[in-house]
Amino acid sequence: MTDRFGWAPALFSLKCFVAAMLALFVALSIGLERPYWAFLTSYIVAQPLAGAVISKAVYRVIGTIVGGAMAVLMVPPLVNSPELLTLAMASWLGLCVFVSLLDRTPRAYMFVLAGYSACLIVFPSVETPDQIFTVAVLRAQEIIIGIACGSLVHSLILPGSVTDLLFARVATILRDAERWSRDSLGEVPAPTIAPERQRLAQDVLELHQLSSHLPFDISRLSPRVQTVRALQDQLALLLPLGAAVDDRLATLRQEGPLPAELAALIVDVRDWLGDPGDDAEVRHAAAEALRARCTALEPDTTAMGWRAMLRLSLLARLSRLIAAHRDCRDLKDQMLSHSRRPVTPRVATLLEGQRGRPLHRDYAGALRGAIGAFITIVVGCALWIGSGSAEFSTSVMLAGVFLALFSATDDPVLPLKGFMIGTGIATLVGLLYGFVILPRIDGFPMLAAAMAPMLLIGGTMMAMPRTNLIALAAMLGLGSPALLADRYLDEFAIFTNAAIAQLVGVWFAIVMAGLLGSAGAEGAIRRIIRAGWADIAARSNVMAAPDLQGWINRMLDRLALLAPRLAARGRDSGRPIYDALRDMRSGVAIGELRQLRLDLPPADRAPVTHLLEDVGAYYGGLDPDAPKPAPIGLLAHIDAAMARLAGHPDAGARRTGLLALLSLRRNLFPSAAAYRSIAA
Repeated sequence: MTDRFGWAPALFSLKCFVAAMLALFVALSIGLERPYWAFLTSYIVAQPLAGAVISKAVYRVIGTIVGGAMAVLMVPPLVNSPELLTLAMASWLGLCVFVSLLDRTPRAYMFVLAGYSACLIVFPSVETPDQIFTVAVLRAQEIIIGIACGSLVHSLILPGSVTDLLFARVATILRDAERWSRDSLGEVPAPTIAPERQRLAQDVLELHQLSSHLPFDISRLSPRVQTVRALQDQLALLLPLGAAVDDRLATLRQEGPLPAELAALIVDVRDWLGDPGDDAEVRHAAAEALRARCTALEPDTTAMGWRAMLRLSLLARLSRLIAAHRDCRDLKDQMLSHSRRPVTPRVATLLEGQRGRPLHRDYAGALRGAIGAFITIVVGCALWIGSGSAEFSTSVMLAGVFLALFSATDDPVLPLKGFMIGTGIATLVGLLYGFVILPRIDGFPMLAAAMAPMLLIGGTMMAMPRTNLIALAAMLGLGSPALLADRYLDEFAIFTNAAIAQLVGVWFAIVMAGLLGSAGAEGAIRRIIRAGWADIAARSNVMAAPDLQGWINRMLDRLALLAPRLAARGRDSGRPIYDALRDMRSGVAIGELRQLRLDLPPADRAPVTHLLEDVGAYYGGLDPDAPKPAPIGLLAHIDAAMARLAGHPDAGARRTGLLALLSLRRNLFPSAAAYRSIAA
């Protein structure tokens, strides 16, 4: 989508119009009584990318069928017990909202649709329960026609390719990541590093969402989802590694000039990041040469001072950073090769055992959204039954639909207000069409020509984020049963009642969202931060082998979720993002210590075990509203563990332990005095 008028929005609008008219024509031709559902659905599934349209269409078909089946199961046995039917309908919608909020992939739309499709079928059918099966089948037919027409048109007429967009985004993301790593190695830290860190987290999340549509993309050259997932993993590693290198390098420079060999290595790494090259063999050779220099410059771990420890940490993390950048480039080559055969042996290793990317799951937020949908249906049905007004069923139905659609937002009131504006515009335009234009036309071609101006303008506005919701609401409002029926209805009362019911439904949803959604973004921020700390506390006390990549991916996802919320709150997002990055690095260090504990003989594990318990207790007791700095006693425990491990006879365990403990010390106590308990 774009913020400007141009060719892309105009083409999108034209395709939406053609799909809507095709769906309406098919529905009218086969004699469906409510052809406007086919019209509406074609706009609802519309997406600029063909693969996204098809994936959304598949999920919508499944959701519609499941929602229709639940309606058929609920209404006949409960129609004479309105209280039980209300509870059943509210519970079903709440369950669907809960599952959709936990899913957090494009597949979540299927669960939302299963919930509100039942609303669309149940509420208009309570007066005629004997026809519920027929209504469900007809509604499914109408919706599937809209889905099929939308998918067909968007896939055949100059289709937008998910693959092309993915390739373009990967190229941009890699350039940005390499520039960020290069800047972090400069003499003076670049002022853009903090926002670039934030953007990298969001870029990785964007790749995850795009890759979900790849199986449905029309391009025959689409890369494997497995390859994109592996690329996401390597991009995720850049964040903690780059931040660690930045910290160690800055600390060393504060304590004095760098040794000549180390300074020359930093310059050469910066040059390589500026142009890693397109030839995989040359790139690999250059990367391995730089990594060999890192290894050669590492100090001996048998006796080292604080500066030597910092140097060891810098070189170890720098070597891994170089490897991660090389792997990102190799995986990009794998994507462009359009082949299942790995382009390098390293790529084969990266793809081996690749699995789904773990995402943050906000159970409290999902439960909150589910309860909101449940209460909205219960209160709405109580008001409907108490008022005795049949038209209010439409309002309750729409309120349930809107709460389900916007349950994933921190403040549903804002998009609902946009819907209110769009519905008001559609009402005024509908009056013009229904009682001035439509009475003067005859036949489908004239209907399509008459609707074209408003639909083309509205479709163009749908392609722009700033006006998307208002335009979509207006398009849905123009799909009124009083305007698009199997025959023209010159009934002002029908149109007026439908328009009022729509406005009341949006208004009721706004009221309920305002009453039930007071926590908003602040609550989401607290829950995300608390979840990260709870994860660290839990990781500190688990004896199993750590899942390092899963931890980084989950924390990176939390970073991507925090960034826009912090920006919308109007505060400086640099410090909170950096604090979250610090927590990510602490979790990485904890994972290294956990693995070290498993590798050490039982008699040598006590210092690591006690330290991990202390770290877990600290993070487990943190409060997002009043976070406390790490207790000074924890610093003493870290130093004591460093002293014990510095004398360990196993060189590998000694190196791993010192690297992890130094990282933990720098993360939790960045301003602490240099560690001086080890004799130089």
